[in-house]
Amino acid sequence: MLLQSTDGYDPSGNARKVVEGIYTLSQRKAGRIHAHLLDDNGALTLVDALYDSDGAQIVRAIGQLGRKISDLKNIILTHAHRSHIGGLAALRKLSGARVWAHEAESDIIAGRRKSPGTTFVPQWPLRVYHIQFALNIGVDGHEPCEVDGFLKEGDSVGPLQIIHAPGHSAGHLAMYWKERSALFAGDALATWPELSLGWPGLTRDQEQSLQSLRKIDDLRADVIAVGHGEPATGEQIEHLRALIRSGRVH
Repeated sequence: MLLQSTDGYDPSGNARKVVEGIYTLSQRKAGRIHAHLLDDNGALTLVDALYDSDGAQIVRAIGQLGRKISDLKNIILTHAHRSHIGGLAALRKLSGARVWAHEAESDIIAGRRKSPGTTFVPQWPLRVYHIQFALNIGVDGHEPCEVDGFLKEGDSVGPLQIIHAPGHSAGHLAMYWKERSALFAGDALATWPELSLGWPGLTRDQEQSLQSLRKIDDLRADVIAVGHGEPATGEQIEHLRALIRSGRVH
């Protein structure tokens, strides 16, 4: 039986605890987009920045954790699609946090280049074709923000080990928090609308993405946080691993 994901959206907008030190935030727009807030002994790191340009939901969530926006020290981008960098510029201004990304994504984040398109041919899942279409005509813009530091395979930021996982985009990054056995897979994997090896219609090179997934699967994480949908645990992770072994998208 196919394991379906949860809805992947919390209408309260609150940060929800995944495991100790890891919180997830979601928005219904942009395909149940998720960002992840990490608390490592008081220093906050944000993985991706949701869709909305004001960053207000993330600021509010930090406050609900009893923290100040100035406690946010690092913002790491998995890649440069609008749904992951919408609130970046506002959050950087408010917090003074350092912004990190792969060099191949940096000029897109800074507004000097558009994200490359994929194909206009409708791909699974059809319910996100509007996002695929917007990417291909180049209208899904964001407020530009300069990147402070470039990340590559083997680097670390805060508690996170950086993994270059290209395929969805050239500079797509994944991250691993060893002490929490938690993998942040970005859009290389998705749990909404069902468990899948990402979304083909928004992936530049599906075979390259699969190669990246085979590499990060060796980490055997107990939690896999993704860009679209709820974090995967238990049977969901085993199902994702079976998809990686088979090479089937979903």
